[in-house]
Amino acid sequence: MKKILIVGGVAGGASAAARLRRHSEEDRIIMFEKGPHVSFSNCCLPYHLSGVVAEADNLVLMSPEKFLSQYKIEARTSNEVMNINREKKEVTVKNHATGEEYTESYDKLILSMGARPIVPRIPGIEMVNTFTIRNVVDIDRLNKFVKSMDKKNVTVIGGGFIGVETVENLREAGYNVTLVEAADQIMKIFDYDMVQILHKELHDKGVNLIVGDKVNSFEKDTVVLESGKKIEAQAVVLAIGVAPETDLAVRAGIELGKTGAIKTNQNYMTNDKDIYAVGDAIEVYNPLFNDYFKLSLAGPAQKQARGVADHINGMRIDNRGYIGSSVIKVFDYNGASTGLTEATIRDRKLNITYDTVQMIPNDRVGLMPTSQPAHFKLIYEVPTGRVLGAQAIGKGEVCKRIDVIATVIKFGGTIDDLKDLELCYAPPFGTAKDVTNFAGYIATNLLNDDFRQVHFTEVRELVENGAFIIDVRERNEYELSHIEGALNIPLSEIRERLNEVPKDRPVYLHCRSGQRSYNACLLLKHMGFDNIFNISAGYMGISFFEYFNDVTMNRKPIVTDYNFD
Repeated sequence: MKKILIVGGVAGGASAAARLRRHSEEDRIIMFEKGPHVSFSNCCLPYHLSGVVAEADNLVLMSPEKFLSQYKIEARTSNEVMNINREKKEVTVKNHATGEEYTESYDKLILSMGARPIVPRIPGIEMVNTFTIRNVVDIDRLNKFVKSMDKKNVTVIGGGFIGVETVENLREAGYNVTLVEAADQIMKIFDYDMVQILHKELHDKGVNLIVGDKVNSFEKDTVVLESGKKIEAQAVVLAIGVAPETDLAVRAGIELGKTGAIKTNQNYMTNDKDIYAVGDAIEVYNPLFNDYFKLSLAGPAQKQARGVADHINGMRIDNRGYIGSSVIKVFDYNGASTGLTEATIRDRKLNITYDTVQMIPNDRVGLMPTSQPAHFKLIYEVPTGRVLGAQAIGKGEVCKRIDVIATVIKFGGTIDDLKDLELCYAPPFGTAKDVTNFAGYIATNLLNDDFRQVHFTEVRELVENGAFIIDVRERNEYELSHIEGALNIPLSEIRERLNEVPKDRPVYLHCRSGQRSYNACLLLKHMGFDNIFNISAGYMGISFFEYFNDVTMNRKPIVTDYNFD
């Protein structure tokens, strides 16, 4: 019989405990949680604010009593592990309900303390009502406070997962919400060009979204930004980020890695052979950029927990690292991402030559009433074609597509593999040539130099420099809205109007989403034109990319009107 102690009772800790019990009925398993709840749905916390999760108690998935009766696991809530004595192989625990301190011995110890919200020392912070979100107590406290406010002004600081989900749910509940993000964009899992769709959605839903401006100080019920802006706020939610809980490990002499999180080997073992660590408290390896990083996601934590339980029981762990796959709902839009972004490649100064595909196909057959445009970005290595990452945002099915890409990346797949994938098809569910297949076709065409492209992010500069742009949409589409200065030569007329296309300068073609203009590019190429470029994602991509900055910066648009459909 082994005695196994687990510090932390949420995703990693609870999963490790359950897996350990499945391996052995004899082992004694004790799980310590310093808060009042174990096995609660951390990721669902913000949804209590809007009433999607009606009661705070609904967030708790298992009680200590159930752990004991169903799994013979001792789950001790309000019990905090204060110190680890590695020589004696015992921990000191404080029972916060009684004030008692006691020791507990172990054969194996698993650390799953998670991460804590970052609370910076901002001048005047005592002048506002601040909240962080980590557990059921936190979200219950915030929910009760905002409901008691005489005014309805809430400011959320930080545009990561917790911040954005909190904003959405507070807005759905009827509050006036401001979201402040110091960087020039929210949600770093997306590149700047893709995230503009979510910026627009937040703006359209009445959120006062402020990016590129940092909190400088607080006054009475007021947030003061570096720009001088002042925001009235009866409640301020700090969602700036999280830091791994490492204090207990540091005191015990457990080694930290280069990121400041706990360092573990391929078996999630620390520098002490009897102590393991999992979840948000550790750093993990990314095989795409060959380095370690911090990854605060429940899925990886549960995989790590299962691996540790297996290793303790003599089984081999298959640790292939983590690429970071995630999804978020932002009002009517869903956004998913996996693998590398362009920003990651740039910021980490990775020695990778790559290209991108950006397109907006439908997620289902267009005749279906549920069909929606899917904004999709694929990143692949040149010249190997190895798939490096992807992002998708839309009102319909995007998570499925990113799951496919994540699988391809995990198996070391290429853009040719994307072309060859056999995926389920029926009109209510997808298209015969799936979004991921379509991305593979475009990528291989680019790699084969069948056509050349520029992205919608470059169009403003093209317009300002007087570039020759041809709009190949039909006349009625052009008349509704178009790029300033663009010439309209519909695809249906282009063969008869070749004399209007210059050969002595670059020519940039676009349509609604990039497909008709791609056909026009090939047509012109066959007609002897070698100066033709397709504008990826077309007029819709341009509209989504330009809109938020146009309206919030009072910037002159490069289009006569926007087209988001």
